[in-house]
Amino acid sequence: MDRIAANQLYVRVVETGSFSKAAADLGITQPTVTKTIAALEKRVGARLLNRNTRGVSPTDIGQVFYDKCKSIQREIDEADSLPALLAARVTGVVRISTSVAFGRRVLMPWLLEFMQRHADVRIDLSVDDRYVNLVEQGIDLALRMGKLADSSLGARFLGMNPWTMVSSTAYLARAGTPHKPGDLARHDCLVYSSVQGDDVWHLADKRGRQSTVRVQGRFRSNNLSALLEATRRGLGIAILPNYVAYPSLARGEVVAVMDDHALPAQEIHAVYPSPKLVPAKVSTLIAFLAERFHGEWWKDRALAA
Repeated sequence: MDRIAANQLYVRVVETGSFSKAAADLGITQPTVTKTIAALEKRVGARLLNRNTRGVSPTDIGQVFYDKCKSIQREIDEADSLPALLAARVTGVVRISTSVAFGRRVLMPWLLEFMQRHADVRIDLSVDDRYVNLVEQGIDLALRMGKLADSSLGARFLGMNPWTMVSSTAYLARAGTPHKPGDLARHDCLVYSSVQGDDVWHLADKRGRQSTVRVQGRFRSNNLSALLEATRRGLGIAILPNYVAYPSLARGEVVAVMDDHALPAQEIHAVYPSPKLVPAKVSTLIAFLAERFHGEWWKDRALAA
């Protein structure tokens, strides 16, 4: 038995006043207790316990030794519980990854609000439209769109990310307004090149009938803000996430096109490295974000224009 374990055993013997009770409490045999205490007294060079038919009690030296062992045991217990205590505090750095437009327009305003609520939290936000490996990059939390692949990562569904079709009134006045999916093939369409099958648009009418149309146009980009600006300047028709399009729709800079047809919406997930070991700073932030992805969340006044 190592020194720490032997000292802990000695504490238990003093507190129970019995070798046999200490043995029963610790799930070991009484001879093991006797042998360990004898070895302990030999190591420290003093008799620590008075033994009689009624049990055992510490000697004067044994009492001082008990008090010191008890103090050391409390320190060990505090050290063992320290990681859990720290994990339960909403403090420290949260490293977050998400896409560029979503990070700037949606996540950034809400993260600032979260930091105002939790003064001990620091945020390290990384925006990139490419896939990021959470474990390799040391990311605590990623916000991702679309269906999740099966993995060992933890994840929580937050809400839906709907899209809308928009254009400027100037473009529609010049090129005409499309009314059915097939009409789009004759229009300048602004293509978001980060999405797989980006030049193939999928629509559903009010009766749920699906249509697929291949579109083309003079401008394409992997940046949603660039597509919005091209739309505002009358270069064509675009499909954009509501959180990108809504401020311009509200100001009348663009108008909805074919709003009697629905576009596919994306799932929004919070993704984190482990499904079991989730620090409080991460779980608290996820809960905070989950409260905001309700209803028409893209109309939140706090969101960047």
